[in-house]
Parts: sequence; structure tokens; C-alpha cells
Amino acid sequence: MRLLIIGGTVFLGRHLVERALAAGHEITTFNRGVHNPDLFSGVERLHGDRDGGLAPLRGRTWDVAIDTCGYVPRVVRQSSELLADAVERYLFVSTMSVYARSDVYGQDETAPVGRLEDETVEEITGDTYGPLKALCEQVVEKTLPGRALIVRPGLIVGPYDPSDRFTYWPCRCAEGGDILAPGNPRRAVQLIDARDLASWMLAMAGERKTGVYNAATPSGAMSMHDMLGACLRGTAGSGTLVWVDDEFLLAEGVEPWMELPLWIPERDGGENFLTEDSSKAVAAGLTFRPVEATAADTLAWARTRPHGHEWKAGMRRERERELLTMWSSRARLTEGKG
Repeated sequence: MRLLIIGGTVFLGRHLVERALAAGHEITTFNRGVHNPDLFSGVERLHGDRDGGLAPLRGRTWDVAIDTCGYVPRVVRQSSELLADAVERYLFVSTMSVYARSDVYGQDETAPVGRLEDETVEEITGDTYGPLKALCEQVVEKTLPGRALIVRPGLIVGPYDPSDRFTYWPCRCAEGGDILAPGNPRRAVQLIDARDLASWMLAMAGERKTGVYNAATPSGAMSMHDMLGACLRGTAGSGTLVWVDDEFLLAEGVEPWMELPLWIPERDGGENFLTEDSSKAVAAGLTFRPVEATAADTLAWARTRPHGHEWKAGMRRERERELLTMWSSRARLTEGKG
């Protein structure tokens, strides 16, 4: 295939290019040339800005365009309209965050998506991210009717992840000791290794697939306990998981999701967060490597980063020790009363 990858040097885009090269595809990347500009010397690299700077794409054709970094519908409209007559298919990477509700178990691709009262808003926040992505999907589908493939991943994890959300756990597990494990150990979680996602997306593109697909591990198949246990095994960690309940963490002001990645309190329907139905993608060939393998590879990559890397997610060790001491003291006090 002749592929145009919008992005292509950061995380998912990087894995896409690596796998496309290995498969012998002809690749063009389009980005600003800011991140990792020297990657992939054997790839045609076009530089520009997707917001008003698409001139390098004019007059060219490809089989498939893969858009890994569209967040604002006005901007996505520019690329989808310019490429409507230049590609056979347009694959847009969206997100499971498009759904209007996060407290419903097992939502499939037909579930309602979030809406914005003001659809001209372009500021990306926790509240607008999902609805903006939903609008981007609609732009692509309207511009290329019958030729759009919309992929809605869950939490994408693995090497090169700039968010540190999953990376925190393999690194923490490898350190050992008492590890603060948040919330209900049986609460379901979902994720997708970027390499599995990239390989499947390329296969779907090659088969000229269209439509909308959730892409993550099957709903309810993995618990937080399963995930952290896999991180311990994958990193040969000798630590002990100390499960601390939601109420204690909330009372101590711990920030869900980012300070303790993948932790969402179960109150207000949080127990159903990260439980979307991905059976359609599984039926279409999406497969998953063991979480142990993802954890091991993520740890190996994380150890190559510069010393003093500024973490974007995860709890400081001093804070963790403080909370574990408080939790242990509370447990002893409760036992004494019993």
C-alpha cells in the first residue's frame, strides 16, 4: 500500500511507521518536523502544519491516509477535504472517550456520543476532548462517505508513550517494596498495546475496511489486580501490592487517573469506566499480546530515557510512603477496636 501517515513520529504514529516499513509498504509522513525529525530515513517526510499548512500534500495520491493526531473538527476538515480525491480510504484515530456516558457497562459503537453546546469550542479539556473527537469523526464520515474507517482505542500503552499513565506501573512494580494499589482490585480496566493497535489498523487498511470500531482488550476480561499482577511478573518485580480503598484516597486528596494512573473511584458509576465492547474489532482480527510483555517492553524503553525525566503521571514515592503509613496506622487502629 501507499500510505500517508499524518503524524508518524510520536507513539502510535511511530509504531505505525515501523510496522508499515516491516511489511514493505510505501510510506509518506506529514508533520511539523518538531518531534523526532530524524526518524525513518527511508521514509518520505513532508513537513507542514495541518492547520493551514497542507500545501505539500496537494497534487499527490495515496491508497490510504491514516490520521493519528486530529483533535479539532475545523482542522480535521482541512485534511479530509483536501485528501477526499487523493486517497481511497481515510482512517481516523478517535477514542473511546467519545461516548456520552462513562458509567454504562459494555457500550458498543452504536452508543450515543458526547455533544458540545457550542460546537465552535476548540479548547481541549477533560470535558471537551471526547465530544471534539466525536465531531472530528463526523467530519471525516461526511467528507468521505463510505470510505472512512474510525478507530476508537481505549487507553493506548507501550513503549514511547509520552503520557506516562501506564508506564508508571511497570516502573513502580520493578522497584519493589510496598506498592500502593488503588481502589477495588476487581474493578475492570481496558488498554491496548500501541503495537497491537498499529498492526491491526494496517491490516484493516489493507482490507479496505470501513465503519467504526472500539479497540481495546475485551470488556470485563481484565481487572486492576490482573493488570498490576502482570506488571509485577513482566518486570520481575518483588513488590507487594497494598490495596487502598477509594474513600481513603479521595479523603487524602489523591487525584484519580493521573496521580494514580488507571484509578477511577467506583462512586458515580466509575466501576464501569473502561468497559467498552470491543467484540467487533476482535471479530475483525484485533489480537492482544500478554500484558506481561507490554510491561517488560515498556520498562526497557523507560530505562532509556534521560535521567531526571519529568513524569507526566504517577505518584511521588514520598507521597506513596506517607499514604501507606497512614493506611497501615488506620488498619491497626481498626483492628484494635475490633
